[in-house]
Amino acid sequence: MNQTISNPKVTLIGAGSLFFGREAIWQMVHSDILNSGTLALVDTDEKVLEKMTTLAKMVVKEEGVDLKIESSTQANDVLEGSDFVVLSFAKESVRYREIDCRISEKYGIRMCSGDTIGPGGVFRAMRELPVIMSYAKDIERLCPDAWVINYINPTSVHGMALKRYAPNLKSFALCDGLHMPHIKNRYAERAGIDMNKYNESDFDFRIAGVNHFTFLVKGAYKDADVTENIAKSLKVAAASETDGGDIGAKAKFNNTISYELYDGLGYVPTCTGHTKEYVRFYQGHNTAKENLPALDLWDHETRIERHKAMWVQVDDFISGKTPISDYMKTFKPDHATDIIESMAGNLNKKFFINTYNNGAVTNMNDDAFLELLCEVGADGPKPLHVGDMPRGLKGMQETVLDTHELTAEAVVKADKALLRRALLVDPLTNGYADTDAIIEELLELEKDIIPDVWYK
Repeated sequence: MNQTISNPKVTLIGAGSLFFGREAIWQMVHSDILNSGTLALVDTDEKVLEKMTTLAKMVVKEEGVDLKIESSTQANDVLEGSDFVVLSFAKESVRYREIDCRISEKYGIRMCSGDTIGPGGVFRAMRELPVIMSYAKDIERLCPDAWVINYINPTSVHGMALKRYAPNLKSFALCDGLHMPHIKNRYAERAGIDMNKYNESDFDFRIAGVNHFTFLVKGAYKDADVTENIAKSLKVAAASETDGGDIGAKAKFNNTISYELYDGLGYVPTCTGHTKEYVRFYQGHNTAKENLPALDLWDHETRIERHKAMWVQVDDFISGKTPISDYMKTFKPDHATDIIESMAGNLNKKFFINTYNNGAVTNMNDDAFLELLCEVGADGPKPLHVGDMPRGLKGMQETVLDTHELTAEAVVKADKALLRRALLVDPLTNGYADTDAIIEELLELEKDIIPDVWYK
């Protein structure tokens, strides 16, 4: 292909997303590559859709760009002509994640996020993946050449499913935790590099792994290894550790845990707020006294308050309480729309993307679905060379991959035996009886959203 896309159409399914809807409007208006195209907003909640559509049109008018705004509660109304389709929806995710975490705790599993690994990850896929695959059929029918970008956790499970079970579509998956260039600059600062003299190209910065379970496998500045400097900076930060603040359980003790994982495994974790949930060390099963307590459970009430604050902010812009002229100063670029801009403009910028390995990590399978630095142009993401995944980490990565792959297959096929197997392989589960009990309890408590096929 190797060409730019004129007047690109971006369809966002899940316009009311806490983490993406407002930022997507910002970037679509801001970018000279995107702001002459179309932003199509989709949300099944009519009130949410009306607010986001009104907001988008107000920002477009204020900034004087040619961006067209379309909207519908039905994706089929707006999919035709789309160049990019972003999936960023989650029906009542806060409520169901609280159920997942509470039931899992009964059986000795503590989840501080509960949306990717453990029963929380498996059951979130049970809720979201069938909807994703339904949209995939519509996309294949109405805009088969569009790039499909999954932005919904568990992003690896959903990304794998799109690759394996909708192979005619062009797709990849995203997580905003490793947004470039910010994440690279942050580690350069942690390494103690003089940012006044910092040259980005001199920093050999290699992160790899399954989404939410990634590690810095190489960090060298001007050929000098700076990994230990980064680890030491985490140890220093740990001395003034907070309780997580308004992010809560996902942020609690992250610097201390990052250093402990580096000390034990030899590599710095780069997504500790999730990674600490992937390992057994913070589950509270230790006999000897540990430096840190077991994980706090995911605090759904904190997340509910964040959602409320988001809608107050949106309402204030719409009502004029906050001047719409402040919108572009309030938000900033988003990972997904940065990538869309690079693809539409064939800019070949580098971003972390979840996709097939294709030889980037040299001792893992080509079809291992990993989060990797990619060069991104009109032809999509091309993973850049990493080298070997270190021994020890590789085995842990493979276990997570197997869990995710089994989950994707189980959900697509609605196969209860595979679902059970996925949880038995999962690094957090403790036994057959507990696993069976978790499955039955969560199926019962979430039957208002899980497809009927699981109850036949």
